Amino acid sequence: MIEIRDLKKTYRSGDVDVHALRGVNLSVAKGEFLSVVGPSGSGKSTLFNILGGLTPPTSGTVHIDGRDLLEMTDAERTELRKKTVGFVFQKYNLLPTLSAEDNIAIARDIAGNKNANDPQFEEILNLLGIRERMHHKPRALSGGEQQRVAIARAIVNHPALLLADEPTGNLDSENSTAVLGILRDLNKRLGQTILMITHDPDAAAYGHRMVRMRDGRMIE
Repeated sequence: MIEIRDLKKTYRSGDVDVHALRGVNLSVAKGEFLSVVGPSGSGKSTLFNILGGLTPPTSGTVHIDGRDLLEMTDAERTELRKKTVGFVFQKYNLLPTLSAEDNIAIARDIAGNKNANDPQFEEILNLLGIRERMHHKPRALSGGEQQRVAIARAIVNHPALLLADEPTGNLDSENSTAVLGILRDLNKRLGQTILMITHDPDAAAYGHRMVRMRDGRMIE
């Protein structure tokens, strides 16, 4: 699903070059749940942003589902984000004036997905435990419920790859366990490839495999 070779990313900060990624190599199989662990500044978020087509690398190769990310146009990368990659962020990023249902519907509309009556997705809402909360706005939802809505929004278009950036970072231990269990269940039910970045080894243990980053490199 993901094939990365000698991936490098250098940012310019004033007169200084910041080497965020220093030759990363990584392969992720279809249907794998991979946890990427590392401290702040290790390069995890840069890797996440490159895989999601949010920022270009400086050099190296990145293939997602057989497609060369570096050869894509801006329009093709936009399509990738709409239909192939789903995102779950630490801060939920729900629109506060919209209900949970409408937050999810926007992702469907942006992707041009006309399938509003999706039996599989209805089953997923039951798994997430938010069916009865769909008409509530974010301020009326707990942190755990907001993250579950964010997960529903990320997978409503059945993306082949789900990228999760510290998905439990704003949750207490009970909700963290619930959300991580949901991600593992979604991986089993849908065969969805999940790449989760985290600083928490306990969260990382929910994946099939764990890799570690430090100073822009994979260290194991």
